[in-house]
Amino acid sequence: MGTPELTVDCKRNPSPIERFGARYLLKAAKNPPVTLILSNGEAIGGAGVAPVVRLRLRRRDAVFRLLLDPVVCFGDLYSREELEVEGDLTRFLEHMYRLGVDRGFGLLPTLRAIFQRLRVDNEVLTRHYDLGNDFYRLWLDRAMQYSCAYYSTPGSDLDQAQTAKMDHICRKLRLAPGERVIEAGCGWGGLAVHMARRYGVRVIAYNISSRQLRFAHRQAARLGLSDQVEFVQDDYRNIRGECDALVSVGMLEHVGKERYSTLGGVIDRCLTDRGRGLIHSIGRVKPAATNIWINKRIFQGVHAPSLQEVMAILEPWSFAVLDIENLRPHYVKTLEAWLQRFEAIQDRIVADHGPQFFRAWRLYLCGSLAAFRVGDLQLYQVLFSRPQCDRFPLTRGSVYTDFQT
Repeated sequence: MGTPELTVDCKRNPSPIERFGARYLLKAAKNPPVTLILSNGEAIGGAGVAPVVRLRLRRRDAVFRLLLDPVVCFGDLYSREELEVEGDLTRFLEHMYRLGVDRGFGLLPTLRAIFQRLRVDNEVLTRHYDLGNDFYRLWLDRAMQYSCAYYSTPGSDLDQAQTAKMDHICRKLRLAPGERVIEAGCGWGGLAVHMARRYGVRVIAYNISSRQLRFAHRQAARLGLSDQVEFVQDDYRNIRGECDALVSVGMLEHVGKERYSTLGGVIDRCLTDRGRGLIHSIGRVKPAATNIWINKRIFQGVHAPSLQEVMAILEPWSFAVLDIENLRPHYVKTLEAWLQRFEAIQDRIVADHGPQFFRAWRLYLCGSLAAFRVGDLQLYQVLFSRPQCDRFPLTRGSVYTDFQT
């Protein structure tokens, strides 16, 4: 894209070191189509390149912070309104993902890769989900599904698509009335209630978030399903009892790949001889680390696995993989719906949580949308069973045509 060139928007010249740092930053970031506006108003951008956005730096040391740790400092500066993105934030992030800049460069990312190992624990995880049911209710669907929806028809809205996602999972599992289902990581209980209500199964659903489980209990009681759905506040590693089907939606990202064999052992312990299961998870086309800012500020310890890594859960226990579906385009549409809803209630979120919280979560949603649009992230549904399970039809037709009521 050429060497960054300098244009001056004001009379006061910047520090030569700041100017040099800005040029070096653009070069280290592979010369993206971006114009940097320094703290004195001077603009630095790529020669002959039309900028996608202008990044306005509101503090003199912002350039050096970005050089030190670009991914984390970009997120923090943006959240604190010390960096403003003038233009389409999501489109800018798409360009950065395509360039691979989200992996980071500079001194701190290099040291972190050598010395730091992020770990997830229950306390860290519940801080994200216990932000308050009212917060999530503002921008999720009625069933409070905080995972990829399934747009079975082009005109589906978010509520319809999330219901279709739950049906899609249930039909893949071939659920039948009276069967026992275990759900590992049930969120606000929407899928557990749906399985019991529409497919007549008995569900034991596990979760570590007390606020989510209180909501789930109320939903089951309101629908008269308390005898059919049991919600347990406990870690997936403590799941006990046998089941005909086990389902996990959006939990694998938080397990940690070093514990995949443990999860596989839990599944093996629970599934009957004719049992089957489904894992629904964000993933990647090849192993890679998660965006470090998201790991530090939003979801500590989160990991999106490749399919090879997912197999570490199933292969040691001789599970047969029956079907793998990639729903990446559906997560693009889901995130577009979430982001539209989230931005529409900016005033409410700022009033409840403050402007820094709103900007951090907006960056998280825009970054996630950008990652799915460019293919940096995928969404996998992996259907599996005991090797001898023979209850599945010869084609996938029933997944799209058999609706139970």
